[in-house]
Amino acid sequence: MKHTYNKIAVVLLSSLSLSAFAADVEVYGKANLSLQSSDEGEGSFTEVKSNASRIGLKGSHDLGDGLTVLYKAEFQVDLDGDSAKGDSITDRNQYVGLAGSFGEVLLGKNDTMLKQSQGKVDVFSDLNGDIKSLWKGENRMADTLSYKSPKFSDFQVGVTYIAEDAVDAEDGVSVAVFYGDAKLKKTNLFASVAVDSDVNGYDITRATVQGKVSGVVLGAMLQTQEKVDGSDEMDGFMVSAKYKMDKLTFKGQYQAADFKNGDDKSGITVGADYSLAKSTKLYTFYTTFDMDSGEDQDYLAAGIEYNF
Repeated sequence: MKHTYNKIAVVLLSSLSLSAFAADVEVYGKANLSLQSSDEGEGSFTEVKSNASRIGLKGSHDLGDGLTVLYKAEFQVDLDGDSAKGDSITDRNQYVGLAGSFGEVLLGKNDTMLKQSQGKVDVFSDLNGDIKSLWKGENRMADTLSYKSPKFSDFQVGVTYIAEDAVDAEDGVSVAVFYGDAKLKKTNLFASVAVDSDVNGYDITRATVQGKVSGVVLGAMLQTQEKVDGSDEMDGFMVSAKYKMDKLTFKGQYQAADFKNGDDKSGITVGADYSLAKSTKLYTFYTTFDMDSGEDQDYLAAGIEYNF
């Protein structure tokens, strides 16, 4: 518990001091809590769950001569208060780097390029229906060097190098090519192709596309993965859709994982968001997973998300 208090103190003191002396520092965060009925194969139970709630500092400073320093320190906060180890503060993306005409270079802990390549196609990210429930590749790695090129005709290249002294990892590389705007504001199409080589024990190839069709945002993703020793091979696909009608947004997603050993898995999630303000929404969802081996899982939830 003392460790938790120390981390909170560091975040708050950093926020106050940096905000006081630097106008280009942003203190931000997200509170996302849901009340849900969960059934993981041994009967249903109720819980209040914190869904990747977080607080962080980020910003930039113009160094002149076309150079800008970038930085971020982000922490996940388990607002439900039931952290198994009594430590409700854990590290998320934390880095410092430089940006200029050459692109962007960052050092620290960061999402790999393959993880970033999903854009916004996972419409239930951070909830039980998140694609990481069935697939590998959603890695946030320590000891990384990340590079993103400038955009050329809406194309961009990114590379993550993971040093071999990273915790529980050998040195690895994650590479991605992006097209368009992941938020679909500057372009009506987002697409990417990404490859992990020996990242967190797996080799992965992923292709993603998302676009707007007659007011509906449609997305799809294909993935192949295998352990670096050649085992645990899987082919998978995911499709998603969302449709906004005034303050309501209806969402649906289907994901499949077909393993070479015959252990197939699939998941369906449907839900809706209701916007109270730009910063705040209410939401509900139902997720069900069908497992060939292991217990099937079901989740029914209602929650609130506030961004600041």
